[in-house]
Amino acid sequence: MSSELSLSIIVPVYNEQYLVETSLSRLGVLLGSPNIGRVRVIVVNDASTDQTDAALSRFQEAIGHSSLSRFEWVFLRHEQNQGKGSAIRSAIAHIDTDLVVIHDADLEYHPEDISKMVPLFSAEDADAVFGSRFLASDFRRVLLFRHSVGNKLITLLANVVSDLNLSDVETCYKMVRADLFKSIPWESRRFGIEPEIVIKLAKRRARIFEIPIRYSGRSYAEGKKITWKDGVRALGALIRFGVSDRIYSADEHASEILARLNRAPRFTRWMADTIRPYIGDRVLEIGAGIGNLTTYLAPRSVYFASDINPNYLSRLKTLQPTRPYLAVHYTDATAAGTYPPEQFDTVLCLNVIEHLEDDVAALTNIRNKVDKDGRAIILVPNSMALYGTLDRVLGHYRRYSRGQLEETCRKAGFTVEKVLKFNRIGSPGWWLNGRVLRKKSFGFLQIKLLNLLVPSIKRIDHLLPFPHLSWIVILRASTPTESKSTPESTLSDAAISPQR
Repeated sequence: MSSELSLSIIVPVYNEQYLVETSLSRLGVLLGSPNIGRVRVIVVNDASTDQTDAALSRFQEAIGHSSLSRFEWVFLRHEQNQGKGSAIRSAIAHIDTDLVVIHDADLEYHPEDISKMVPLFSAEDADAVFGSRFLASDFRRVLLFRHSVGNKLITLLANVVSDLNLSDVETCYKMVRADLFKSIPWESRRFGIEPEIVIKLAKRRARIFEIPIRYSGRSYAEGKKITWKDGVRALGALIRFGVSDRIYSADEHASEILARLNRAPRFTRWMADTIRPYIGDRVLEIGAGIGNLTTYLAPRSVYFASDINPNYLSRLKTLQPTRPYLAVHYTDATAAGTYPPEQFDTVLCLNVIEHLEDDVAALTNIRNKVDKDGRAIILVPNSMALYGTLDRVLGHYRRYSRGQLEETCRKAGFTVEKVLKFNRIGSPGWWLNGRVLRKKSFGFLQIKLLNLLVPSIKRIDHLLPFPHLSWIVILRASTPTESKSTPESTLSDAAISPQR
């Protein structure tokens, strides 16, 4: 990111007729920030029942006569009170900046601290920066002991669930990269949004930092609204989002569906162990997803992890600081110009080819990246008899017979060295969900159960009387002459889950 970033500020407002004008005016301190360029302020009036509407109207009229006119202002209103989380969700469609931060409409927080958070996105490649009220700062107002105990309890439990070491989960000042923030499906209506943000960012492996901020908390006499009931709801949110895997919004890459497959790490390890004997030391992985397979196959002298999904590419980059051999690259399998310039002794392409209309062109591009004595390792789904709603929602053009797969590879100039059958145990579930029940997502409990049983199942998978769910084909780069006569493929059975 550049040193000067654009910022959206979301301001949820409910019954703050006496404070909202002052709170919004105080944002003017950001006009002098050297790290912040364009600022968009999105004010959401959550169906206030006092004179907040009138106060916001006065403020809007005054904007044109002040330096605040240099900001972009968006004013939204709910017809019914829905809560802080709903106000934040309503604002998302209006975010078009690099960063987004939440600012309350009261006077508890100091906007000067917002400018202190921004530099970490450039200097430390942060995904999120939280302002902590409990780290050492210039000052903080001393208030109720029971509130601090409640905050510490919720923070402790949130850290247990997310495996983080945050000092202040309930802080309002949470600044996040806007593209990351918008790619997550937020669900909370009220104050449960605070632990939800923490847990879902943790599950997306976001790089989170904290800085100390000042805090001038209010008493109930001064208008504080949060109560012990909100603390109970926060505990419920911790349980709800702790077990949830809804961490990707629906997109053209089916990120939200593929995320569920990542809840089966034993399958991924099994696949890595199966293909490891065929992998060299200079590797290009196409369709690396969030890097589950990457971490099992590394380290290598050179390892390029690539994808077309910007959310996945961002997550892959979080692996780089401790892996100097790892490069993250945008690669469209069908576009030769997007491939890295290097040649590789191994190209991996697992659960990608079936998503492409022109599979021969993609395989040809892969062949052109393989050294003369190198290999390509391709995983595709088996048998159109298993094609169903799961395939359609994942964007599969086809499932392959063995003959179709080998012929496609030969057309691309490969010699088929070996063919492996994978995942007999997975085919009954795939058939039931996709052909009979016509489901459009994977069952969470099914995935977890399958992952639990992998150590036992993989030993007997080749004995099961089911068709295998996937093919893995080991390919050698060949000349046109060599591709006319292919050695007979060697069959071996193992089981594995689909993975991108």
